[in-house]
Amino acid sequence: MNSVNRILAIVFKELRQLSRDRITFGMVVMIPLIQLLLFGFAINTDVRNIPVAVVDQSQATLGRVVTESVKATQVVRVTETLATVTEAEQAIAAGRVRAALVLPYDLTQRAAQGRPLGQWLVDGSDTMISAALLQLQTMPLSDLIVSKPKPTNTFEVALFYNPSRRSAVNIVPGLLGVILTMTMILFTSAAIVRERERGNLELLITTPVHSLELMVAKIIPYIFIGLLQVAIILGLGVWVFGVPINGDLSQVLFATLLFISASLTLGLVISTIATTQLQAMQMTVFVLLPSILLSGFMFPYEAMPNAAQWIAEALPATHFMRLIRGVVLRGSDLGAMWQDSLWLAGFTVLGLMVASLRFKKNLD
Repeated sequence: MNSVNRILAIVFKELRQLSRDRITFGMVVMIPLIQLLLFGFAINTDVRNIPVAVVDQSQATLGRVVTESVKATQVVRVTETLATVTEAEQAIAAGRVRAALVLPYDLTQRAAQGRPLGQWLVDGSDTMISAALLQLQTMPLSDLIVSKPKPTNTFEVALFYNPSRRSAVNIVPGLLGVILTMTMILFTSAAIVRERERGNLELLITTPVHSLELMVAKIIPYIFIGLLQVAIILGLGVWVFGVPINGDLSQVLFATLLFISASLTLGLVISTIATTQLQAMQMTVFVLLPSILLSGFMFPYEAMPNAAQWIAEALPATHFMRLIRGVVLRGSDLGAMWQDSLWLAGFTVLGLMVASLRFKKNLD
């Protein structure tokens, strides 16, 4: 009986201590709640509303009817109307659209002769997106095609960047974002906490180092670690899995530096909030889960509801996924994807300011 009482006393003590640790208690509640909401509402493999462009060279009534028929499937969402195929290819390379429907000059003759009505130019770097668009290749348009027999395929399809639809081509660049998110945030999330637990915080207070200088000095060593990880992942991706690097290496380097800096500053902000290294790790997991599930690494961004897309836009990993896949797979440059580049740079500056201000507050 005495043993049971001692065990119960310790149990009550642990429960009371847990209730006082608000951050840990919050993680206990929020992590399963967010996982449930993400998998229940945000994660969807049934891809819809893929942004596409239309190049209607026929300028005929049939072309407009075909376009409306394609839009009615709800698989795609026409976001741009372009004049030439070259403009469509540039829009795909820049990541503004995932595909382009080209309707040729002889569209009416093709319908009369039972030939494919047009061609889809598809960004094949994302296998789930390309699989959804390939279904439109045989979409029924029998009321528009008067010839007999009917053509086997309503549209022709040209897959860019990954014609063999190998999943490794899409996964390896995405792994850069996941691994860097995990390691960079984890390393720096415990930076200030570790100084406090080791008793070094008082020493830092007495030095002439300003808060912003300390934040910058904390992240610089980890930048080189992040670049080493990038070299390992891309090197193995090219050597083992045959992933092509179609863009300029300087563009890869610059995009990676932007993301590493943003992730490190996010880790510093976490470090100024957490009071123990355990709390810092818990908060890192809290950021890591949405980064993996909502950034487009595992599930297409277009398949998510609007609320999940808003959350995804706030995550640095989402913008890096677009940048690194655009540069590595599509051979694009950061100038064509300036919105994501600017967002990561702004996030880094804002994160450094918030971390330095919170550190000053802690000193007081």
